[in-house]
Amino acid sequence: MSKNSYEFINPIVIQRADPWIYKHTDGYYYFVASVPAYNRIEIRRAKTIQGLNHALPRTVWHKHESGEMSKLIWAPELHFIQGKWYIYFAATHTEEIIDGLFTHRMYVIENDSDNPMDSNWIEKGQVKTTMDTFSLDATTFEHNGELYYVWAQKDPAIRGNSNLYIAPMENPWTIKGEPVLLSKPEFDWETKGFWVNEGPAVLKKNGKIFLTYSASATDENYCMGMLTANQDSNLLDSRSWGKSPLPVFKSDAETKQFGPGHNSFTVSEDGKEDILIYHCRDYTEITGDPLYDPNRHTKAQVIQWNEDGTPNFGKPVSYSNI
Repeated sequence: MSKNSYEFINPIVIQRADPWIYKHTDGYYYFVASVPAYNRIEIRRAKTIQGLNHALPRTVWHKHESGEMSKLIWAPELHFIQGKWYIYFAATHTEEIIDGLFTHRMYVIENDSDNPMDSNWIEKGQVKTTMDTFSLDATTFEHNGELYYVWAQKDPAIRGNSNLYIAPMENPWTIKGEPVLLSKPEFDWETKGFWVNEGPAVLKKNGKIFLTYSASATDENYCMGMLTANQDSNLLDSRSWGKSPLPVFKSDAETKQFGPGHNSFTVSEDGKEDILIYHCRDYTEITGDPLYDPNRHTKAQVIQWNEDGTPNFGKPVSYSNI
């Protein structure tokens, strides 16, 4: 495969933030993301990553009329676990900000059909942790026969909006044991606008587990950090995880790409390349709350690898090839 075989026409999908792309054994890439209206969960699929651009989305779940799961449906992720499909997402009952924060909690829906585009999704309810506080951006991964849950949550005793936690899972909708704090906002690039660690995503490669996350406010200050653990270490010991002191992916004035983050990972069609999926804006002048600016677009680019086996994400690619 030549170096330029996986150059993408970006953006892959316009006006879709918090993108998640999963390649299944059926050969399809499945795509979910936050929609600008924050009112539903939709899935689209295609045989290629580029093909998601023209794939028709299908709404598989819609927000409730009132009560929990009735407002601000954020950051869905589609996972295939133990023979069933699961979508994790965050939702709340009000758009009001209370004590400086939204009031989201984490939820999951399940589908046991072969095709997640089918509409027979059932609600498994809230994924509860040991704190009843603002929580969001859950992801899961399996390692050495254990299913892990990683998410962002507010701890009233720690300054900031959200920290990153990990816990093993009893089943795909229930964590077990005491959550372990992996990272909290502490560096200057994690605390611009807001003190934030959120949007975790896991990439396993070269004997390591790389856990990327997003930091700071959702404007041009948004960027990606990374934690790294050895694959044979105790993932529930915070000391197993080393934290990069600098962002690993950030805004770039040269390419005119701003606020890259809330990423996921997938693989190329031939399985030989690891692909970074993320959202980004192409301007900094945002009117009002950046959360309600719809122009965070989904982008894709090949990950390069450093000699020490760590990922090199480079710079967010420009829109020049549209």
